[in-house]
Amino acid sequence: MGSVRLTVDDQEIETQQGTSLLEASLNGGIYIPHLCHHADLSPVGACRLCVVEVDGTEGLLTSCTTRVAEGMRVRSKGPEIDHTRRLAMELMLAGHPADCGTCIKYLNCELQSLKQYLVADTLSVKRRSKLFPVNTESPLFMQDPNKCVLCGRCVRACHELRGVGVLFYKKKGRETYIGTNEDVKLAESGCRFCGACAEVCPTGAIMDKEEFAKGKSRRAALVPCRYSCPAEIDVPRYLRFIRARDYSAATAVIREKVPFPLVLGYVCDHPCEAACRRGEVNRPISIRNLKRYAAARDEQRVWAAQSKRKGPTGKKVAVIGSGPAGLSAAYYLAGQGHGVVVFESLPLAGGMMRYGIPEYRLPRDVLDREIGEIEAAGVEIRSATPVESIDRLFEEGFDAVLVAVGAHIGQRLPVPGAEGEDVLVSIDFLREVNMGRDVRVGRTVIVLGGGNVAFDCARVARRLGAEKVLLACLEARCDMPAASDEVEEGEEEGITIHPSRSFTRILRENRKVIGVEFLEVESFSFDEENNLDMEVVQGSHHILEGDMVIFAVGQRPAIPEGWCLDIGAGGLIDVDSYTFTTSREGVFAAGDAVSGTASVIKAIASGRKGAVAVDKFLEGRGNIDEKLAPNSEPERRLGPGKGFAALDRCAEVCLLPEERLKGFCTVSADMDDETAAYESGRCLQCDLRLSIAPVKFWGNY
Repeated sequence: MGSVRLTVDDQEIETQQGTSLLEASLNGGIYIPHLCHHADLSPVGACRLCVVEVDGTEGLLTSCTTRVAEGMRVRSKGPEIDHTRRLAMELMLAGHPADCGTCIKYLNCELQSLKQYLVADTLSVKRRSKLFPVNTESPLFMQDPNKCVLCGRCVRACHELRGVGVLFYKKKGRETYIGTNEDVKLAESGCRFCGACAEVCPTGAIMDKEEFAKGKSRRAALVPCRYSCPAEIDVPRYLRFIRARDYSAATAVIREKVPFPLVLGYVCDHPCEAACRRGEVNRPISIRNLKRYAAARDEQRVWAAQSKRKGPTGKKVAVIGSGPAGLSAAYYLAGQGHGVVVFESLPLAGGMMRYGIPEYRLPRDVLDREIGEIEAAGVEIRSATPVESIDRLFEEGFDAVLVAVGAHIGQRLPVPGAEGEDVLVSIDFLREVNMGRDVRVGRTVIVLGGGNVAFDCARVARRLGAEKVLLACLEARCDMPAASDEVEEGEEEGITIHPSRSFTRILRENRKVIGVEFLEVESFSFDEENNLDMEVVQGSHHILEGDMVIFAVGQRPAIPEGWCLDIGAGGLIDVDSYTFTTSREGVFAAGDAVSGTASVIKAIASGRKGAVAVDKFLEGRGNIDEKLAPNSEPERRLGPGKGFAALDRCAEVCLLPEERLKGFCTVSADMDDETAAYESGRCLQCDLRLSIAPVKFWGNY
C-alpha cells in the first residue's frame, strides 16, 4: 500500500493510503476533537465532533469516515466547524449529569476533557434529566445510562471487537439507552464479561465496579490473577495454551517465572484464585489444578530448548538452604553464568517441600524430578553439609552468599505442662514422619494452631492412627489462616475444629497428658511489636481431653551465632527490603528466614528477587527473565457466549476419606483432558483488555 501526501492546517502530512483523515491528523500531531472514534473500532462519525473542511468538497465531512487522498487540503478550524462541534457537544451534555466533581471518572473522562476544549460553562441548549436507575446487578460492572452519550463504542466493541453481540441500542419513551436484548441481566444475555465495553466507554456509563479497582494499579485491577501471584505468572496466557491442548507451551509460560511448575500444581496456596474475576460471576477458575495438569503433560519440553544459559562469569555463589527460595535463587544465578553451590544440612534437598509438606500433598517423585532439573542447569547441591561459618565460605573463594534456610524451628509456648513427653512441636513432628521414621501418636491428639502446618500435623496424626484429632486455634472459623481446601479435607478426615480458643495450660496426670484447658476468645489483635492483645469470654474455662499435644503456632529460622548476622523481630534475619542485603557485605537473605513462614510460591518469588540482588552485586544486570514459550497472539474475537456465565467450576476428584487415611497416597486426582479444556474455557481472558488501544486526551497532542 502506497503513501499519500496531504495538507492539514497548512501542515504537510505523509501517511498510508486507506488511512482516515482523523488518524492521519492525530498521527501527525494535529488534534481534531472526537468521541465516537476509537482506534480499534470501525468509524461511524456519529458524534460530529471531528468535522473538517476539505477543498473541493461541499459542506463539512466527518474526518473519521473520510479517507485521505493525494494532495488533499484540509482545515480543522473555522467558524462553521467550531459552531458544529459546539452544538454537537452541547447536545451530548444536555442529557448528561452536570456535576463532574462527584463522578468516579473525574479528571479521567474523555467527555469532561472535550467539554473543557470545546464548550464554556453555560450551555445554549436546555438540559434534561434522563432519570434512569443505575444498574449494579452485574457482578463486575456498573452501568449508569444517565452518563451515556450514545457514542456507540461499547456496542461496537461487543459486536466487532469481541463478537459477543449482547449490547444494543434500546428505546424507552423518548430516551435511547444501551442494554441487552429484552433487558435481561448480563449473565443471562451471553456476556463473556471480557470488559471491552467498559474499556472503551469514554464517560463512565459502563465501568468496572470501584471495589475491584480502588487502590490498585491498572494491570493489577484488570488481570488480578497474574498480579496477585507473588511470581507474577502469566495465568491467562497459559490457560489459553491449555485450552488449545498445547501443554508444553503452557508449562513454558509457567517456567518463565518459576522452576517448580509441577510442585506448585500440587501445593501452591493459589492467591490467584482468590483474586480471579471469574469468582465474581460464579466461582474462580481452578488455576492450581490446571497448572498441575499442564506440567504433568510437558512431554515436548519446549522451554528447555529456549532456555539460554549465559557463559561462565568466574564468580561463585554459596546458597545456604535448599528449600524453594534457595533452589530458585540458585537456578537463576546459575543461568546468569555464576558457579552456584547449595549447602543443605539435612540428608536430601527440598527444605520444607520435603521435610514439612506431607507426601499425600506433594509426591516425592514430583519434587525429585524438578530438583533434578535444577541440578541439570548447573547447580551443585551438597546435602548433609551444614554451614557453621560464613567467613569460611568466603575463604573458600565464594564471592557472595545467599542465606535461605527457611524457618525450621517450631515454637513451644511457655504454658504450664508444655514441657515433657507427649507434647510435640509441629516441624519436628512432620520432619520425623517425612524422613520415614517410626512416630507414635496418641489416641486423641490436640493440635494447637489454625494454619496449614497445623492441618498438616492433624491430618498426618490421623494417618498414623490417632482415633480422634482436635484442632484448636485463636482465630474464628472464618478467619483461620489455613487454606479452605485443607480445612474441608481435614474435616472430611475426622478432624474436629474448635475455633476462637486460647489455651491456658496442658493438663497432666502422673506426668501423662490428659487434656488442655481453654478459654473462649472474644477478640484478639497483635500490636506493632507482635505482642498479643486478647479479650476472652469470662467464665468460659473448659477442657478438651487428649493424650498428646502438638504445637503448631509458628516457626522461626535457625541462625547460628557464628554467621554474625543481625537478627530482628521474631528471630528473622534483618535485610534491606529492596536489595536483600544483610548486615554483612556480600551476604544476602531470602525466603522464610526473612519473611517468616510463608507459602511455597512466596518463597520462590523471594528467591527470584534474591537472585537478582546477588547478580547485581556480582556486576551483572540482574535480568533473570526468560522468554520460553512460543510467540502467540490471542484471538481477540471471543464469539457468542450463550450459557457462559453459568459454566461452573469443576469439582476436584478426591479419594474417599477412609481411603486417604490408609496411607500417604495423593489425595486428589489429575484432571482429564475434557475437564481441563472445559475449565480453562471458563476463563474471562481479562488480559485482552490490555491490548485495547489507550485513548490520548487533547493535552497529549
